[in-house]
Amino acid sequence: MVSHQVKFLGRHLMVKGEYVDDILSGRKKATIRLGIVKLRYKELIVHGGGKPIAKVRVTNVRYKRVAELTDEDARLDGFRNKDELLEALKKAYGEIKPNDYVTIIEFEVIQDLSKLEPQHPYLGLEPADVARLALRYLKDRMNKEEIDVLTDLTRTNSIRATSIRLFGDLGKRWK
Repeated sequence: MVSHQVKFLGRHLMVKGEYVDDILSGRKKATIRLGIVKLRYKELIVHGGGKPIAKVRVTNVRYKRVAELTDEDARLDGFRNKDELLEALKKAYGEIKPNDYVTIIEFEVIQDLSKLEPQHPYLGLEPADVARLALRYLKDRMNKEEIDVLTDLTRTNSIRATSIRLFGDLGKRWK
């Protein structure tokens, strides 16, 4: 793998299921990825164990070479020390060289999705978040019009604005 190749991260951050509890408890406040990763958004939905687990706000993004990683970087990522972190990185990516770049993405959990309350509209999520999750997990069950509506909703975060944009007025959204 070429670790200096730039990769882009959208709204969804995937983690192994074994890290879910550490993220939700605040023990894991970062993820370290091999290569240069550029983020498109400051708020992400974290997925682990096959489901969305948290909404996070990115607080910092740093780039280092593997040889420059520290025990503090490891602790942010939920590990006890640099050696433990390097073992996990090797397990995930295979061979890692000291000159390879890594991206350290620091974040804070702003919403624990395991504690959504059914009495709140949209389970306490923003309409755009519901649309993003539906597009991520249910897209193969939707027709083109449904996909178009949800895609627009991810941009506007407003059911009213999406209805007007796509259907001309609010009354036509029910048809």
